[in-house]
Amino acid sequence: MHIPDGILPLPATLGGYAACAAAVFFCLHRINKRSDPAEDIPKAALLTAAFFVASLIHIPIPPASVHLVLSGLLGVLLGFFAVPAILIGLFFQAAMFGHGGLTTLGINGVIIGFPAMAAHYIFRFGTRGKPGQKQTAAFAFLAGSLAIMLSVLLFSLLLVTAVPADMGAAVEKTAILVIIAAHVPLALIEGVITAMTATFLLRVSPRVLHGV
Repeated sequence: MHIPDGILPLPATLGGYAACAAAVFFCLHRINKRSDPAEDIPKAALLTAAFFVASLIHIPIPPASVHLVLSGLLGVLLGFFAVPAILIGLFFQAAMFGHGGLTTLGINGVIIGFPAMAAHYIFRFGTRGKPGQKQTAAFAFLAGSLAIMLSVLLFSLLLVTAVPADMGAAVEKTAILVIIAAHVPLALIEGVITAMTATFLLRVSPRVLHGV
């Protein structure tokens, strides 16, 4: 789901930067309204590193391979820190390993960052009050898995609308279906990872889980 340089037309890359900048501004504005905006910076730094490393862990799912993203986990644990954290991770992935691109940094931030925020709201909505382990696990799984599928949806829409295609409509449709099918198992894996992490933190440190 990382779009490399040289694929998208200029209007799409500029639009991606504009949308991502607006999201970062909104998140930083919400963070600055906290009593201690810097309190969660260490946690954000740790999870940014986890997001960065996750892209190096590839899972072969024939006929393709996918890699861990952890965007749902970041959304659940970081809240409004998730989008800036993901953007920083994407920058270093592109600069150090060529995974993604610098011209497409904004659009990749949208594809991965927006679903992370959706995961944040899904988890917060489902775990209001004092949720038990089953409720926490269920909504954490939902947040983690839906974040991946929302990213796949955004990626597919971009592929159809913005990427110049020399292939026929039938071939393009097949390619999109293959991408979706390959990411369904990943969505389940990420849902399980998010649920396990959330239930563990609920037991040992609820403040870390619900303090975002």
